[in-house]
Amino acid sequence: MRIIAGKYRGHQLVAFKADHIRPTTDRVKETLFNKLQFDIGDAKVADLFCGTGNLGIEALSRDARFCTFVEKNPKSLTITRQNLEKLKVPPGSYKIVNMDVISFLKAYTGEAFDIIFADPPFTEKMAHDVMEAASTSAAFGPNTQLAIESQAKERMEDRYGSLVRFSKKDYGDKYLSMFCHESALKEEEDHE
Repeated sequence: MRIIAGKYRGHQLVAFKADHIRPTTDRVKETLFNKLQFDIGDAKVADLFCGTGNLGIEALSRDARFCTFVEKNPKSLTITRQNLEKLKVPPGSYKIVNMDVISFLKAYTGEAFDIIFADPPFTEKMAHDVMEAASTSAAFGPNTQLAIESQAKERMEDRYGSLVRFSKKDYGDKYLSMFCHESALKEEEDHE
């Protein structure tokens, strides 16, 4: 596992043994960051179910302003901390929250994120529940984009309240879906 682009480009993340983690592949990560390339600079990012911190660190490498890493698994939290330390990521550019993601989304009261990454554990079919929680969370604002990975066979709607899926890519056993607020989609259509 490595960082693809930006200031930490080419750096390997720490090797680990953890059956509960299946990191986002470089192929999926490349597609995702190509979509976000004009939005990532100076963005406030959340890496939900951060696992190794892979996506959040990639965002920080590409000049995201701040990343909140959210994870409840102690082993994952340790790996994320090790990766941040290994790459010497400035402590003022991130925060680690040891909390269940659904609880985090429900309790969140801060400023909305610009970009949210969500990669729920592949052993649990949680993507639908995450999207339901995100649709009513203060974490999701009018200009937020959310990228979520889900298993091909699990339930995922095209719409959750005012959140609309605007992109879906098939990777065999999983999908990468992108959601935004319906007003952002309408604004984009009006400009075309």
